[in-house]
Amino acid sequence: MFFLFLPLFVSADYGGQKTQFFIDSAYDLEGREELNAALLRITSRLYFYLDDGWWDSLGQQDKARAKLSIQELGKEFEDKIYPSLISVFGSEWKPGIDNDNRITVLIHPMMSQAGGYFNNGDEYATARNPRSNKREMIYLNAQHLNSDLAKSFLAHEFVHLITFSQKERRYGIQEKTWLNEARAEYAPTLVGYDDEGGNSNLNSRIRDFLRDPSNSFVDWENEKADYGVLNLFVQYLVGQYGIEILADSLHSSKTGISSLNYALFKNGFEQDFDDVFDDWIIAVLVNDCHLGEAYCYLNPALKNFKLIPSINFLPLTGESSLSLSETTNKWTGNWYKFIGGWGTLKVEFIGSPSANFRVAYVTQDLAGNQSLDFFSLNSYQRGEISISNFGKNITSLIIIPSIQDKLAKNSNTIYPFFWRASTEESEENSSSPGSSQTQNIQDILDKIAVLEKQLADLKGELQILLSAEAQSTHSCLNINQNLAYGIRNNVVTCLQGFLKAQGKEIYPEGLVTGFFGNLTQQAVIRFQEKYTDEILAPLGLSAGTGFVGPLTRAKINSLLE
Repeated sequence: MFFLFLPLFVSADYGGQKTQFFIDSAYDLEGREELNAALLRITSRLYFYLDDGWWDSLGQQDKARAKLSIQELGKEFEDKIYPSLISVFGSEWKPGIDNDNRITVLIHPMMSQAGGYFNNGDEYATARNPRSNKREMIYLNAQHLNSDLAKSFLAHEFVHLITFSQKERRYGIQEKTWLNEARAEYAPTLVGYDDEGGNSNLNSRIRDFLRDPSNSFVDWENEKADYGVLNLFVQYLVGQYGIEILADSLHSSKTGISSLNYALFKNGFEQDFDDVFDDWIIAVLVNDCHLGEAYCYLNPALKNFKLIPSINFLPLTGESSLSLSETTNKWTGNWYKFIGGWGTLKVEFIGSPSANFRVAYVTQDLAGNQSLDFFSLNSYQRGEISISNFGKNITSLIIIPSIQDKLAKNSNTIYPFFWRASTEESEENSSSPGSSQTQNIQDILDKIAVLEKQLADLKGELQILLSAEAQSTHSCLNINQNLAYGIRNNVVTCLQGFLKAQGKEIYPEGLVTGFFGNLTQQAVIRFQEKYTDEILAPLGLSAGTGFVGPLTRAKINSLLE
């Protein structure tokens, strides 16, 4: 009888147990593929294993602090994380591949930007995955163990464990990475950790988003920018449509956008994913329910959040004109703000005729009131608006071009577009309808051909930049003219060379192209904020603008000297 029933007993891990684990070398601080760890703490649901090498390197005070952090982390998981998340998303695989109801948490030092990770390969036998640890496992970064963020990271990774059980194991399909991350990104908010402010996961993601808002999270590259944009989108999605959208999309045989569309339909909404995204790129800019219930965040932690658009300055006197040729793809936000100028502001937009564009625009008056409207585009994707009393009654205009083609399923397709903004000092001097405002079809097609040629040239230039072993650093004696977004000349080349020389904290991309685009603008903002006292404070500003004006040029030139 003893031998008959022996296989039914499970040999659980015990305190102090030493175990060898496979780990992901891409995350590990030392690039290791394996490590030895000891079991430090056992709770009703968790095993806490700590990397031997890291643990042995700690002093007695640090070890005591780590033990306290693990004790608190275990309690958070038992009392808040586990019940909150399984009530919405369902349970992890129990008792799992190891026939043990407890989840293993392995803590080892990782790259500082990593909070942790989950490896679905641990859920398979070694016959399928030779590097499987054959456990329900979560990996956390030892460098953040004593941080308030540790519990957010634990909640995040636990959702990945749930997703494996509810999607991959149940339906035999893998979730799209970005949607898998979206649910995990919302976990700290769902548990209540993002209400605490300060060093919360949400505040960290806001900073990541503001650095690069024109990023497509659907094309997931596991960069900070991906997490930033995705988090701000999922906060909007759940606020407007409910947590059921994330839960029901998980509990379906569909993945990615198709699963979200299924969940929206199931919950009685007429909108699909495209509609939600289109409203979000407006909401992230205005965050104002008075403009429409779809154009604001309902999460109280985001009530004061607003996107910082790309700023374009128009001279305060005389007639002036700015233009930009740019590209975009589906599910990407683009925001261009116009300030300065005086008189009548006219903005012309022309998009690629092979795409279906929508261009929203927002005006703001002296009292700070905002108004939302849309360009009327013809079949050639061309339209124009005219704003009277610009600079007098209307203080700013923001345009928001986006791709609206419901049939376009590939987010990697790039489409060119063009805008021109011009001011006239008085309405009497403006062109009359039917004259220069009206372009014939051939003019539009010619302009599109030029844009597409520019796109091909840019692709070629990008390939050269990516394949080169090193990029040369341009230099110059001084920056002798004001520079702003959209300008392409040799002075911009000098500016980019200078910014690159300031290091990755200022210009991490380090591209020297001669075109003043979003990356250059963000680098200028970082430079301005680094030297706030000399550049921004005299103007009464606390945040960088990205415009290279007299004070910014003076500081650059002093450093060049």
